Amino acid sequence: MMEKIYIIGVGLIGGSLALDIKRLHPETTIFGIDHNKEHLAEALALNIIEATATINDLVDADLVIVAIPVNTTVKQLPEILDKIGNDTLVIDVGSTKEDICEAVKNHSKRRNFLAMHPIAGTEFSGPSAAIHNLYKGKTNIICEVEDTAFKLQEKALKLFNEIGMRIRYMKPKAHDKHIAYVSHLSHISAFMLGKTVIEKEKNERDIFDMAGSGFESTVRLAKSSPEMWTPIFEQNKINVIKTLEEYIHNLKQFKEFMEKDDFEAVFNEMKETNHIKDILNGIQ
Repeated sequence: MMEKIYIIGVGLIGGSLALDIKRLHPETTIFGIDHNKEHLAEALALNIIEATATINDLVDADLVIVAIPVNTTVKQLPEILDKIGNDTLVIDVGSTKEDICEAVKNHSKRRNFLAMHPIAGTEFSGPSAAIHNLYKGKTNIICEVEDTAFKLQEKALKLFNEIGMRIRYMKPKAHDKHIAYVSHLSHISAFMLGKTVIEKEKNERDIFDMAGSGFESTVRLAKSSPEMWTPIFEQNKINVIKTLEEYIHNLKQFKEFMEKDDFEAVFNEMKETNHIKDILNGIQ
């Protein structure tokens, strides 16, 4: 039984986990830890957490969920492990895994830590963005599971199963390589599409009047938090640069086809890419 749960970072990801846990286990007391006092006040008002706490309170925690920017996780995770009790489970939800796992690989309480990345979220941030069932049916990637104490693995997997997550296991290096393609690149694309349109259309009313559902869905991720995503790009720099090189190559090639009036090639490029529907349908 998890009686005391501490959420470090009570935004969209941590807050949504708190809502699901509270729904499943109403007897649980959820504490919030956040450097942003306004976030803590908002989380209290929204009943996402019952009380606030500090890192020094973690000694009696059953579960600690670390949901802060990945660069801060790398710095604070060793200190968090220093503070916990012997039976405490600590999980992090960061979008990069290699640097985080490396930061605690020699820690005396490494067995208390489970590195994971739930592939879920929205373009919104802060406690008010937290929603029920954000993780239902979503994939949760767990890294270096063999380095976590078995009884704590069991505790975590039971909770993830109750929430409705699908579990996959992956090495941190492989995780960071693959996630650069399916998540990090799409965020950069959205930001740069938004930048291109804003720079071209100085009259913002024209953008809003003419923007259809295609533009809106494509640029949606440009609303995401730069405070969260800049550290992700920094930690996964090598993989992200490689994906950008490949993406830029494809964009240039598409441009060259159009310059040469080779619209048969343009058609074939799009037709071949339609196969993405079959791939995505297969993983639903």
